[in-house]
Amino acid sequence: MKKGFDNDLYIKLQSEKILERISKFDNKLYLEFGGKLFDDMHACRVLPGFESDAKCRILMTLKEQSEIIFVISGADLERNKIRADFGIPYGTDVLRLIDKLRGLGLQMNSVVVTQYLGQPAADKFIRKLNSHGLKTYIHHKTKGYPTEVDVIVSDEGYGANPYIETTRPLVVVTAPGPGSGKLATCLSQLYHEYKRGVRAGYAKFETFPIWNLPLRHPVNVAYEAATADLGDINMIDPYHFEAYGKMAVNYNRDVECFPIVRSILAKITGDESIYQSPTDMGVNMAGYGIVDDEAVRFAARQEIIRRYYKAVCDYKTGNCTQDTVERIRLLMNENKIAIDERAVVKPALEKAEASASAAVAIELEDGRFITGRSNKQMTACAGAVLNAVKALSNIEDDMLLLSPIVLAPIIQLKKDVLREDKVKLSLSDVLTALSICAATNPIAEKAMNMLVRLRGCDAHSSCILPEADQSFMRKLGINLTCEPEFGSKDLYGF
Repeated sequence: MKKGFDNDLYIKLQSEKILERISKFDNKLYLEFGGKLFDDMHACRVLPGFESDAKCRILMTLKEQSEIIFVISGADLERNKIRADFGIPYGTDVLRLIDKLRGLGLQMNSVVVTQYLGQPAADKFIRKLNSHGLKTYIHHKTKGYPTEVDVIVSDEGYGANPYIETTRPLVVVTAPGPGSGKLATCLSQLYHEYKRGVRAGYAKFETFPIWNLPLRHPVNVAYEAATADLGDINMIDPYHFEAYGKMAVNYNRDVECFPIVRSILAKITGDESIYQSPTDMGVNMAGYGIVDDEAVRFAARQEIIRRYYKAVCDYKTGNCTQDTVERIRLLMNENKIAIDERAVVKPALEKAEASASAAVAIELEDGRFITGRSNKQMTACAGAVLNAVKALSNIEDDMLLLSPIVLAPIIQLKKDVLREDKVKLSLSDVLTALSICAATNPIAEKAMNMLVRLRGCDAHSSCILPEADQSFMRKLGINLTCEPEFGSKDLYGF
């Protein structure tokens, strides 16, 4: 994909902007940190050139000035909410992220469980954190929120929450996903800081929507598509336009809650002029990192189509409502985006029709389409990936990469030991076999070394793939979409 974003420039500008905002207060800023700290694959897809760890690298530049608070909702823990791009629960993702941040030498402060109502899952999570020596805090629902500002900003409201001791100028408050309680945690801390005589500040860091791009720019539309299940709608920030006479893009939830946030900030700080608009609260510099608008527009249109396919498959499997599908379909119609703009779809469907079986197509970096079909031995996904690495290695299509001597024990394990009903080799099985063969076969080794070149490639399946194959495609960095059709009549496995 053609590069459209300068990642190094973005990191430089963003770090400078955060430091500038810290300096406006008493060297103490609570930064509500939205989006993904690591693995921000949405940003990578819509801003080609954006690196998945860009936000973490920003924190690394501020390493000596910052510490991190993680926030997670008790309600999300109780319903075992899943992070879609990794297929893991929010609680597990918090643990994963803490491990990664510690590994980089970033300072972890604590974990806050918000919206706590005595949920058993929340209690279990807290016990687990405490057993590992992590500080944890509990925040209940804020009394009086959102209308009674005098109650919210009192010892009955934010004052009822425990104060979290911090020592550094920048306190990053982040979470595994939206609705976790980041804002309430920041404002609660601000209340306690002012009671202690510290003039701390609050700011918000969200990558999307990008405030200084046009409202209907495909990058901003892609954000709407990505949050269709939440009902987020991009809009011109009316408060910003009224205050400065300039257009700025924000989204409905920030605009709707700004009057109450401004009132709370004014009540805490005694200063009604800190921020004139929700855009003022932000420190996002992503728009200044775009160096090729045409490349970014193309990438964002592709992402909108991917989001549509994900929604129709989620609806088919009962994981979202028809409203989510209709919102994305409306966005596509409004912006004249057609499904056939996703070039990898057609070869996948043609292969499925010709072979009368499930099929997967992968578009390589040079524009070639490589396909694979389901057979008695392996899934269509496994076949397509094998064929793709063969093509990249210039290995003849009929050349066997996997030794039957290696495959036979895997099949026997699945059948006789694990007693699996289906012994067809998954993508994970096939790549494990390939890695074993690579130890003694230079041709297999050459093919295995090509796997990294599949990162960022597009793929499409003629049916909904088993979760195991979808998960491994994500790990390979392949942007997969599926037709909203089941691959079999079986109920289990999807």
